[in-house]
Amino acid sequence: MSTAVKELTYDVADLGLADRGRFRMDWAAKEMPVLDLLEARFKQEQPFKGIRIAAAMHVTSETANLMRILLAGGAEAALCASNPLSTQDDIAAALVTHYEMPVYAIKGETNEQYHEHMASVLDIKPHITMDDGMDLVAMLHTKRTDLLPNVVGGTEETTTGVIRLRAMAAQGALRFPVVAVNDAMTKHFFDNRYGTGQSTMDGIIRATNVLIAGKNFVVGGYGWCSKGIAMRAKGMGANVIVTEVDPLRALEAVMDGFRVMPMQEAAKEGHIFCSATGDMHVIDGHDIEVMRDGAILSNSGHFDIEINLVALEEMSTKITRVRDFLDEYTLEDGRRIYVAGEGRLVNLAAAEGHPSAVMDMSFANQALAAEYMLKHGDELEGQVYDVPEEIDREIAALKLRAMGINIDVLSPEQEAYLNEWTVGTGH
Repeated sequence: MSTAVKELTYDVADLGLADRGRFRMDWAAKEMPVLDLLEARFKQEQPFKGIRIAAAMHVTSETANLMRILLAGGAEAALCASNPLSTQDDIAAALVTHYEMPVYAIKGETNEQYHEHMASVLDIKPHITMDDGMDLVAMLHTKRTDLLPNVVGGTEETTTGVIRLRAMAAQGALRFPVVAVNDAMTKHFFDNRYGTGQSTMDGIIRATNVLIAGKNFVVGGYGWCSKGIAMRAKGMGANVIVTEVDPLRALEAVMDGFRVMPMQEAAKEGHIFCSATGDMHVIDGHDIEVMRDGAILSNSGHFDIEINLVALEEMSTKITRVRDFLDEYTLEDGRRIYVAGEGRLVNLAAAEGHPSAVMDMSFANQALAAEYMLKHGDELEGQVYDVPEEIDREIAALKLRAMGINIDVLSPEQEAYLNEWTVGTGH
């Protein structure tokens, strides 16, 4: 049940963790200079004054810094978790205590609490939604349709969420425009590849403490997230195997030097498995049936359905928690299969999520996409829209500036040449 203090409602684990959370927010902010640059402008221009923003996101130190700059821009914002295991309880406490922000998030919350928290966030009657997986948008379109007339538009952070939104839009069910922040170049090139790659390996290692070098590491999919995982696993000495359904991505994985085969074949060889596709049952029961004793399964896709945990449970005679974020499933024939982070996002369930330096660009996209939606939402339909190229380039330029890196600028003559079609060989 939510607690009320000075008309502020919240549901967090322990407000006593607030100061620790504030220190961690400040530490993350040191690596998030683009957000600092935006905060300075937002404070002056107040683009979100009078605007209510409902956010369902991973409650981490990086997310807290996004909330900080939205509040600085005049927003009234409320935040809940987008995954039951991704909340950092000290961060939730810090936002409530130091920013007087309604937060509804507890690490390890039940599914019932998860949905109650989402409903509490929607109680502010948002103009803008910020989603990480599309659960907030789904609730608006099913259980809280009375709030839809208030909504100008939304943003979506994940591959999984964008897939769901595009399916919704294709069926004519999406009632307001959403910007696919996930598909911005400054998001998937960096956050999905470098952020997911590093944080996933961090989560697997924290959950298991196994040596990666020399292991057969099976990566489900070869989208941007999976590319990052494959890259980092290879860099740590693993023998990487990629599974794919898309021939172009499969070919790219081959050209990048990885072995490519169906999951059923890879299942016989793998020591460690990680899926990041946005689809269900990438690692299925028939795959688990042929795995070696001691195989480790993990997931870096948004939902806990990439591994068929129901099938694994049915095949097991005993389930034992052997480490903080590692469960041992004993099969009928005595083989043991290990699942990290309950099959949820391993980088957040067992570690701290993406490094703040890459989230700096992703959350700059969130903030600028929300600002764009306020300016143009009335002109847009219930569809999924790309982040405008000018926003992508602005964020890249801000990141370079913050890093102290200068690049060349086209001369007027060069610009004229690029816009001329009559100049060719010999001219």
